[in-house]
Amino acid sequence: MESCKFDIIRKTSVIPIYFIPQKLMKIRFHRGFTLIELLLVIGIIAILASIVIVAINPTKQLGDARNAQRRSDVNTVLNAVYQYAIDNNGTLPGTIPSGTAKLICESDTTGDPCTVTAGGVDLSSIVGTYIVDIPEDPQDAATGTVGYTIVQDANGRVTVAAPSAEQSAVISVTR
Repeated sequence: MESCKFDIIRKTSVIPIYFIPQKLMKIRFHRGFTLIELLLVIGIIAILASIVIVAINPTKQLGDARNAQRRSDVNTVLNAVYQYAIDNNGTLPGTIPSGTAKLICESDTTGDPCTVTAGGVDLSSIVGTYIVDIPEDPQDAATGTVGYTIVQDANGRVTVAAPSAEQSAVISVTR
């Protein structure tokens, strides 16, 4: 009876170690992961990454960033035009069209290349004194113009707009 003792406290039988089969005694000390474990983790990471990418929507975020730049640029151009008007007794730069909006020319495109070739508005009179350089639309591919329009209405109010705004945004400032 010594080979099988009874533990009174735990009410279980205590099996001596020499009665346990050798197959149960093998302990695995292999380090690393199985292929199934690796594939499972990679699959979970891929699913989480796709959910995050859909939630962030990088296309919309980039469009919003470009629209924010357009809003800033439109305000910068309009502020420079009105600074010019303040310094010149209320007279706006003479090239601002009335009625129909036209694209603003790049600061290095002045004179006939601007008004005739590009069909734009020459605002070189404000460059240097009121604005360092006329800002360009973030996605403007046209040469000679900056991608923003300017017009003066019948009441003398000037409107600068960004016709290339993304996501159906209307970016226009009138003063």
